[in-house]
Amino acid sequence: MSIPVSEAGAVLTIDLGALARNWRALAAMGPGAECGAVVKADAYGLGIERAGPALAAAGCRTFFVAHLSEARRLRTAVPAATIYVLNGLFGEAIDTYSALDLRPVLGSREDVEHFATFCDTVGRRLPAAVHIDTGMNRLGLDLAEAALLAEPGTAALAFEPTLLMSHFACADTPGHPLTARQIDRFGQLRGLFPGIPGSLANSAGCTLPAARHDLLRPGVALYGARFVADRDPLEPVVRLDAPIVQVRGLRTGYTVGYGAAWTAPRPSRIAVLSVGYADGYLRQAGSTDRKTGAPVRVNGVLCPLAGRVSMDLVAVDVTDAGGVAAGDTATLLGDGIGVDDVAEAAGTIGYEILTSLGRRYHRRYLD
Repeated sequence: MSIPVSEAGAVLTIDLGALARNWRALAAMGPGAECGAVVKADAYGLGIERAGPALAAAGCRTFFVAHLSEARRLRTAVPAATIYVLNGLFGEAIDTYSALDLRPVLGSREDVEHFATFCDTVGRRLPAAVHIDTGMNRLGLDLAEAALLAEPGTAALAFEPTLLMSHFACADTPGHPLTARQIDRFGQLRGLFPGIPGSLANSAGCTLPAARHDLLRPGVALYGARFVADRDPLEPVVRLDAPIVQVRGLRTGYTVGYGAAWTAPRPSRIAVLSVGYADGYLRQAGSTDRKTGAPVRVNGVLCPLAGRVSMDLVAVDVTDAGGVAAGDTATLLGDGIGVDDVAEAAGTIGYEILTSLGRRYHRRYLD
């Protein structure tokens, strides 16, 4: 549902042009490799129906989602795309894969056997990816199971393996020893599956030549968040602006918000915005007397939050921002405030900020 700007507490602007440019920048990191895109979690909160076509128009042909329901939405938005479903085989809806030309990512022996049986039943070698665990210890066949699958006469003959993939655990931390071990394990396993394209590089992996293989698989980097600890993010893609609904004076020693967690250290002016944790602006981003919360830009000045973020409202200390009045605009994301800045204040990561962006905003897309 699209909320009219006059009825929304804030405006979330999503720059699809920046999204496309970020995809091209990542694609350029792997010359000779195809570059796909991970659009799970509603394209990291941006809207899969808008992000998918924008990426396809930029040249992306292969997409990854987590759930079958996401794949259904993406198939409608990008009819010609190759779509992989990352979270294993949704067995009770197995007919959907063939009906919508979707490819499961088979990450367990049970997945492999179930899908092979289904292919035998329908009399077709349907395409699927095989996920091998090289050190994440989450989804994926273990190394022994992968070696068995590579032997002649196994269940893999019943379906068509179109991709061999694994997932990094620590590639966003430069020099982590597990990354080198995963690169080595994946390289060895690829030798057991000759002729099948390989994909190991997530966003951080795109920066590692030994990880690129045949298909890059960037996710969070596309959306303007930091993807390697010591590297600046690509272009920001989201902006969040909110009108100030009230400005009030506060005497020294008076407190703001639930729990009286923030105390005015001087005569202060407090601006109130109609945004809160129900909108994905996390409660942990607030300020207390012991911690400065997320920054907000008002009149070009970076201003700290004042007190806790509540469900529908947040207060900002605008004492140093000059003449501020109700109806003026405050910027919570954008103008130098990135998703990682808010994430740091909230003690989390940019991924959570992006995927938490609420549905009560008026969403404005820039093409």
